[in-house]
Amino acid sequence: MKKTTGVTLGVGVVLAVAATAWALAPRPIEVEVAQVTTGRFEATIDEDGKTRLRDRYVVSAPLAGQLARIALREGDPVNADTVVATLMPALPAMTDERTLREQQLRVEVAEAQVRRVNARVEGAQVALAQATNELRRSQQLAGDGFVSPTKLDTDRLAVQAAQKDLDAAREERHVAGHELEQAAAALMAVRAGAGARDRAFAVRAPIAGRVLRVVQPSETTVVLGAPLVEIGDTRALEVVAELLTTDALRATPGTRVRIERWGGDGLLDGRVRLVEPSAFTKVSALGVEEQRVKVLIDITSPPTQWAALGDGFRVGVRIVTTEVANAVKVPVSAVFPTPQGDDGHPGGMAAFVLDQGHARLVGIRVGERNATEASIRDGLAPGASVIVYPPPGVKDGSRVKARAV
Repeated sequence: MKKTTGVTLGVGVVLAVAATAWALAPRPIEVEVAQVTTGRFEATIDEDGKTRLRDRYVVSAPLAGQLARIALREGDPVNADTVVATLMPALPAMTDERTLREQQLRVEVAEAQVRRVNARVEGAQVALAQATNELRRSQQLAGDGFVSPTKLDTDRLAVQAAQKDLDAAREERHVAGHELEQAAAALMAVRAGAGARDRAFAVRAPIAGRVLRVVQPSETTVVLGAPLVEIGDTRALEVVAELLTTDALRATPGTRVRIERWGGDGLLDGRVRLVEPSAFTKVSALGVEEQRVKVLIDITSPPTQWAALGDGFRVGVRIVTTEVANAVKVPVSAVFPTPQGDDGHPGGMAAFVLDQGHARLVGIRVGERNATEASIRDGLAPGASVIVYPPPGVKDGSRVKARAV
């Protein structure tokens, strides 16, 4: 064999081996990557909610009689003391004594209700004074650096809550006084006896608001206490969300809330006012029994922004449980738990970092997570590239390649 032929054959064999080795060599795994960033991070509890009137009032018949046709319809505005229904008293002779006694009892109950509400107003005034004094002390201590901003915000919210409670108590006092007047007028009509049958008795609205429901729209005979009209103030709406009891522990009064999917433009602001003390069992769509509790949320955005909202409207709520102004963040799909080690140490959280074409497994400490992001306390530096949704074939040291977007 000629020397040149041997050299050519040797070169060909080397090239063939190199080509085979190249063909059989593992290819870099294509992966999706994202950058570790810094910025504002929020952890929220997301749930559906429903609007409802804080107070609704059912106007009932203060005495038995013939009800005239009610001209009001659902949605009509009414003012306080507006006539909403008219009754022609019916006082049969055989039942005069019984009716008189019933009306006297109604007056006594109304008087007791007025006394109870007056006591509630006084208690609300004391609570407001205490909250105001606490806020004043906190402001003085905050000026000297002895009180945290969180404590100051909590005291401000406590004053606002106490003021709203006082306003509600005063509204209840007005309603109780109205009911006492109606009961006293009905008692006078009963005492008037037969002479009252020819005089119409006006049933008036206890508050200003809108008609929610007309229970008896047509002319008919009604008995004492029969519901006639339901009235509520649609400007005093609140949102009710049913949270899991484990989540409700983090939704403390004063927690900020974002209200979305309410049908209008933008988001509405809100604050948690109350977490009801009693939970209930609810069966989920998957047939799982869950312990839930109702959380009441006040809408703090200007009323003109949500004037179209009504009673019973469905909304979405995001209760902000954690806020970090300058947090290290990664997509939540980039972090995953690690199994327990052979030495018995419990597993932690980890992520794959893209390092010069290789995947490096890095242990991390995760703070909070929401639906899209996770805040990182330790283990990752801003600007690093992490692998999101790491494929099963990616291991520590694997060759990887960022997928072109």
